Amino acid sequence: MAVHIVPAHVTDLHQVLADHSLYWGDRDLRSLHLLALVQEFGSTCPVARAEDGIRGYLIGFVTPDGTGYVHLIATRSDARGTGVGRDLYAAFTDAARGQGAVRLKAITSVTNEGSVAFHRSLGFDARVEDAYHGPGQPMVVFTRALPASP
Repeated sequence: MAVHIVPAHVTDLHQVLADHSLYWGDRDLRSLHLLALVQEFGSTCPVARAEDGIRGYLIGFVTPDGTGYVHLIATRSDARGTGVGRDLYAAFTDAARGQGAVRLKAITSVTNEGSVAFHRSLGFDARVEDAYHGPGQPMVVFTRALPASP
């Protein structure tokens, strides 16, 4: 079944929120799914669509200093390990580079070993910032420079 990576629409976000547990399991991250991010930055918010629905999505944007920031990335539980996450990152990287990004950045909780392993496999450096979300709230911060386009 073919997967197509395309820019997200607000209706896609409504669908992933309706199917939230398929992407996030028991973790309730619905409050992080801001419609405004897709409304305003849709070109840097790719979704992976197939006949059986949305297999994965990424919500990101480019900051004024040239950072392509990934706010969320998720792959549906039955599509993990198929390359969807890598394909979403590739689409985001291309879109972000097109908007002047020179680096990528993402964050995750210090307990999210899957995210840490995934981002390291994509070549990200990872460091723990002890108070990223305030005192006693450490997060893993991933960064990766984008090489100049050929």
